Amino acid sequence: MRTVADHLAAVLALSSPLPPQSVPIGADRHRVLAQDLQARYPVPPFDNSAMDGYAVRCADLKQVPATLTVVGDVPAGSAATHPVGAGEAMRIMTGAPLPAGADAVVPVELTDQLAGDHPLPTSVVIREAVAQGRHIRRAGENAAVGDVVLNQGMKATPAAAAAAASIGYSHWLVTARPRVAVIATGAELRAPGEALGPGEIPDSNSLLLAGLVEQFGGAVGGVYRVADDPEAFNELLGSLTDVDVVVTSGGISAGAFEVVRQAAGGGMEFVSVGMQPGKPQGVGTWQVGGRQVPTLAFPGNPVSVFVSAWLFLKPLLHHLAGRVVDEVRSRHVTADSWTPPVGREQYLPMQWTDAGIVRAHRLGSGSHAIASLHLAQGLAIVPAEVEQVRVGDELEVIDFRAEG
Repeated sequence: MRTVADHLAAVLALSSPLPPQSVPIGADRHRVLAQDLQARYPVPPFDNSAMDGYAVRCADLKQVPATLTVVGDVPAGSAATHPVGAGEAMRIMTGAPLPAGADAVVPVELTDQLAGDHPLPTSVVIREAVAQGRHIRRAGENAAVGDVVLNQGMKATPAAAAAAASIGYSHWLVTARPRVAVIATGAELRAPGEALGPGEIPDSNSLLLAGLVEQFGGAVGGVYRVADDPEAFNELLGSLTDVDVVVTSGGISAGAFEVVRQAAGGGMEFVSVGMQPGKPQGVGTWQVGGRQVPTLAFPGNPVSVFVSAWLFLKPLLHHLAGRVVDEVRSRHVTADSWTPPVGREQYLPMQWTDAGIVRAHRLGSGSHAIASLHLAQGLAIVPAEVEQVRVGDELEVIDFRAEG
């Protein structure tokens, strides 16, 4: 029986990381920058006003109040056509370029003029003096041309996107988001909400896997449902295009109607992994759209799918994206007790309480307990050699709450 660590190594060996992609700048929490970005523009790009008020020469404010002649208006998005001379001022809005000759901005509140939308006055009384350079944002004071503003490895956050725009970029080079085809197998599956006949069940696995693909940083390249028909399964795979990974649920166990096993070629291997739930696993490559594509085949029981996705699909997607797997593990005391399956690592959906971790469902890791899986806040890991978990024991936990 293969260990979890050995199976993960086989999964990560399926493919090298995908090349970075040049995409329009924008927030995407699943991407990180694949190169440094140097400023093409200074920030700010020009000297500009930090206040709504009047651009003045400090030499004219040696005695206040001082009455100055207003010789123009400088709204944001425009520029003054002539300089500010001795005894003159220009009305200026926040963000507008500082006119030549001016060396300070007096806020409108320190003048005899009202704030807001009013006709341009012919003169303005400055009631308080301001220091030279006051209320002026200097060109390049935040970033100069050539400064490295964003570093390789930074996440593509909203603030990072705004910074990239401010220094002159419309596109950036970021890590790829692998495209994943999700295939749920089984003649018993029906679409959510459909009436169920004898032996039929709702297809929850395709929703579960598609959601986890997005959560783990991949992009869903299609969601499909296939009955226990190997020919139809292979026909579907042959029709797929632009897919980096295939992940399936069901059809890999020891039954008589195991469609994934029956359809598989020599690029797949089916093994027993020392874990509970999720012991049967398939890994390899499949001919998809004329090329070999990394393929993970999970059991059909929903909790097995969930655990398998956390242990194998998430690391594969991060590996393909060129990202570090950011799984957060910590140790916690259990406030519950149970008997694990000796000889296999157990991955138990659990919750936090004030007293410690407890099982998310009294069935423990029952692989069919999909109706309570949403309560899980993490997976408690019970080593294979442990025969009994007791209240007060300390276990390692994969913490879902740390997912950003």
